[in-house]
Amino acid sequence: MAAPINEGFPAGEPGAAPYGNFPNYSRFHPPEGRVSLLPGGLLRSLFPAAARPLLGLDVGCNSGELSVALYRHLLGLQESEGSLDQPAAGKDLNLLCCDIDPVLIERAQQCSPFPASISFANLDIMDCSAREPFLSSYLGRFGRSTFDIVFCMSVTMWIHLNHGDSGLMEFLSFLSSLCKYLLIEPQPWKCYRAAARRLRKLGRNDFDHFRSLAINGDMAERITQILTKDCAMELVCCFGSTSWDRSLLLFKSNGSNHEGRESSEQEQ
Repeated sequence: MAAPINEGFPAGEPGAAPYGNFPNYSRFHPPEGRVSLLPGGLLRSLFPAAARPLLGLDVGCNSGELSVALYRHLLGLQESEGSLDQPAAGKDLNLLCCDIDPVLIERAQQCSPFPASISFANLDIMDCSAREPFLSSYLGRFGRSTFDIVFCMSVTMWIHLNHGDSGLMEFLSFLSSLCKYLLIEPQPWKCYRAAARRLRKLGRNDFDHFRSLAINGDMAERITQILTKDCAMELVCCFGSTSWDRSLLLFKSNGSNHEGRESSEQEQ
């Protein structure tokens, strides 16, 4: 999850964290600002006949507040409900959440109200040698090779700034290969400028790729173009924009990797 691009943090705060691993993110961008945009019954409408449990992946989950809020919202659970109140929740959806910051992951693990059905793991999603065996092992526990849905909430900018245009394209290609549906929240270009400015104000080195990025401008549109033209996905809908001006975009895979999932599972 991305760090908020606010100019008011004191220099001692890690608000300019180069990977967006801000320790108090949900205080500045509360989960309700996103989940309130998503319609109730979304999973039922996307997967009316799919075998349960559905599998989800949240990339860049920070300390897990948004992951848990998404889980509750998608399953229609009350905010106060946890696994003790809803022991069957894991039969509907299992969610794997990863982040590059081990401290944030440890906090998420300690605070999770659904430890049996929401897993938190320290993982650099851009490290091929680490991600592929880890994700394959998780999916293998369910006899699966892909996830039903992937969440990528305010992560694309940090991938782009740290890995350049080619890194962003590889990241989007990888996500599209992992799932049937992708819910993504790209940061607008003004956030890139603010992130670079914050690093400079704190006396830190600029992002290596910022000044050489050719993919720029309307980032929601540019990411939509990459996913639809290069990654065999189609835009299903835009659920609107948050109060901090970020769009929630839902894409569906057109790839053969995800066709026949239900029939193949029924044969097992």
